[in-house]
Amino acid sequence: MKITFLGGAGTVTGSKTLLALDGQSVLVDCGLFQGLKELRLKNWAPLPISPKDVDAVVLTHAHIDHSGYLPLFVKNGFKGPIVSTQGTAELCKILLPDSAMLQEKDAEFANRHAFSKHHPALPLYTRRDAEKALRLFHPIAYDTLYDLNGRLKVRFLSAGHILGAAMAKISWKKLDGTPRSLICSGDLGRPNDLVMTPPQPLPECDYLIVESTYGNRLHDNQDMEKTVADIITRTAKRGGTVLIPAFAVGRAQLILTLVHRLKKRGSIPDIPVFLDSPMAISASEIFRHHPTLHRLSATEAEDICSQARYARTPEQSIALDHDRMAKIVISASGMATGGRVLHHLKHMAPDRRNTLLFTGFQAPGTRGDTITQGATSVKIHGRQIPIQAEVHNLQMLSAHADQEEIMDWLKTSPAAPKMTYVNHGNPEASETLRARIQKDLGWACAVGESGRSVTLP
Repeated sequence: MKITFLGGAGTVTGSKTLLALDGQSVLVDCGLFQGLKELRLKNWAPLPISPKDVDAVVLTHAHIDHSGYLPLFVKNGFKGPIVSTQGTAELCKILLPDSAMLQEKDAEFANRHAFSKHHPALPLYTRRDAEKALRLFHPIAYDTLYDLNGRLKVRFLSAGHILGAAMAKISWKKLDGTPRSLICSGDLGRPNDLVMTPPQPLPECDYLIVESTYGNRLHDNQDMEKTVADIITRTAKRGGTVLIPAFAVGRAQLILTLVHRLKKRGSIPDIPVFLDSPMAISASEIFRHHPTLHRLSATEAEDICSQARYARTPEQSIALDHDRMAKIVISASGMATGGRVLHHLKHMAPDRRNTLLFTGFQAPGTRGDTITQGATSVKIHGRQIPIQAEVHNLQMLSAHADQEEIMDWLKTSPAAPKMTYVNHGNPEASETLRARIQKDLGWACAVGESGRSVTLP
């Protein structure tokens, strides 16, 4: 078995891991690069393998940095199955077309206002490409063995993180009949998440690839509910808006849950809550229909989602920017890389009454990273927007396990893997986690390097 790290190595985006065995190949995750321009440009570069030669794609979860390259992969010739959980398949039905629509709109906006260096600016892929990709999905239940190509098989185990997220256990037999297995963790959730169940224990495996988004950090242990309540109350007293850039899948539902509980206890003023993301609205409906995939009861999920006023149309979204009342606006994207939140930032960031509340990891080069690092202005649609609003980034709201939580998960394994590879992290985070694993657990461990291949014995 040969493993090649094509993305999610040395960075937290663009996840793609190629597995090759005796002329057959499977791609684990097919994510879009986001953030820094040098990373985004990789989306336009050809892969070192033709999509036509890949037998199957195994998708750990629906977030765009793991799934967003699929429409282009299919456009360029991939015809095999895209294997995922049912939750992931349902979320991708809204995420992939929405990603394509945003790219089409951004290209159209750039052409209309002539701020792109490319004439004309083109989208990476279209909604038609996304629809073609969706027709290739093969959803399977957790803990069900699926034959990928005759040699490689996959079984999904719950990873927490977001609805449908999974770690993928890939199994095969060597030519001499010796069984082997590799687990790809995908993105690991947290043991005490408000909404999602904890990751399943790590089963015994020969090889392991583990994410390291927070491999060098611990989440703040301050009282999450009190912190959020204080921010909302303070902003409401100023008559301002709390603008929350949030990932439409997972983070938006977490914020809705948190706000609902704070309101129910009387910990925050009863100001209106707007969910301004068609994708987040659709994702919330999926949460309501799958109570067995998260901690919330069907009744609680119904109450949480019904508290929000949905801004479905562009006109409803625009009206929020001109409404001066105190309110909470939850809008995608979580790192302010695109979508409706950019228009809200243009109107709300210059106003000192308002608060910009980010909710977790901000990839280097994203607007979210720029703002949370203390920049006095940020570029949106070709012009600099001053940042006068109060700014917070609450890492404790992250859906990713931190270093200690990853280590606790690794310790649930009944035996040490023969080799562990660390990926999906910035270089410092990955190296810090590698050193911790090697020192504390005594496991053989290395950091996956972008473009490099390793052969498993």
